Amino acid sequence: MTRLALTDLAANRGRRGIPSICSAHPLVLRAALRLGQQRDATVLIEATCNQVNHQGGYTGMTPEGFASLVADLARREGCDPSRIVLGGDHLGPNPWRHLPPDQAMAEAEQMVRAYARAGFTKIHLDASMPCAGEAAPDDTLIAQRAARLAQAAESHRPLYVIGTEVPPPGGADHHLDSVTPTLPEAALRTVEIHRQVFHDAGLDDAFARAIALVVQPGVEFGNSNVIRYRPEIARDLTAVLNRLPGMVFEAHSTDYQGQDRLAALVRDGSGILKVGPEATFALREAFYALDLIASDLLPDYGDRPLYHAFEAAMLAAPADWERHYHDNPRVLRHYSYSDRIRYYWLADPVRDAVARLIAAMSGQRIPEPLFSQHLPTALRFADAPLHPEEMAIAHVIARLTPYFAACEGEDI
Repeated sequence: MTRLALTDLAANRGRRGIPSICSAHPLVLRAALRLGQQRDATVLIEATCNQVNHQGGYTGMTPEGFASLVADLARREGCDPSRIVLGGDHLGPNPWRHLPPDQAMAEAEQMVRAYARAGFTKIHLDASMPCAGEAAPDDTLIAQRAARLAQAAESHRPLYVIGTEVPPPGGADHHLDSVTPTLPEAALRTVEIHRQVFHDAGLDDAFARAIALVVQPGVEFGNSNVIRYRPEIARDLTAVLNRLPGMVFEAHSTDYQGQDRLAALVRDGSGILKVGPEATFALREAFYALDLIASDLLPDYGDRPLYHAFEAAMLAAPADWERHYHDNPRVLRHYSYSDRIRYYWLADPVRDAVARLIAAMSGQRIPEPLFSQHLPTALRFADAPLHPEEMAIAHVIARLTPYFAACEGEDI
């Protein structure tokens, strides 16, 4: 099957799509790059405005640094650089929303310029959030700010994604029973307002490179449950694409949907499926299983040191989880679908615990029944010298494969 480019999405609407891997963890990125190479697929990797920006973001990486990391990992995985596409997600004033609007937008412009300069060719423009001292911006102001951000990137002529009706980053904070899809008239209004505002700003050529519209197709996950896609309730929204030549939908928060629902999203015009927390959730599953195995297998390893290192790190710096975990926060800190534990992989005690676990288990032969107890999906790694990172990458690949399969139109 011919590899799909972002510019081919509209022509293949309803038949094929591209998964978007939203993560900065090197092992997740290696899994995505390896899988893309194996399947001869486009590997779309995205960073968010909070994660990576011109000031470093919470990962400490600038766009240039993130691009260098991906290039280094691609060389390590033998992944053809021509299949890699870098994207910037939710690029706008969100990291600086505590500042007055002009200052926040000035920072956002610098960030978008840095992304474009670093070779990010897919830019999601998101200026939907209020800044200090203002009410929530209306559709026209959002579009005007999006045009201002596009202007900052235009010397590099990237592709754009517009639209801001997205689930909260990282999932909802509570149990969900249902999610209402974007109203068709709201989707059309978003496109038309952006089209007019870009025209008024002399950015017709930039708008012509808007390849996707972000909508809410009716998917979401809370801390403990998943709202799965139902084509029948999104039928009116899906019909909107007939009036939007050259565009597809970009579906956010498609984590944990499963291949059948992902395939249905693609058939209904969601040409870009974004996955993030599910990938690091799988990574955490693999390392926690190994932590338990080591606790059972090695007398001097201790009782789940990695688990306790994460717990200590999260309690010492609770800002990334405490507003989101209300019922049984101790369990949610480690096992929530929103996977806010992903913010703590770089904490010193966690890094030390991961390094100790890898060192302790490298080369160990794990009996099959012990593997079966803690990670039965990885039985092929039993009874042979273990490579812990390879086991973790394989577990992440297993969770990413349904996205690539659904986007390639494979049967379930």
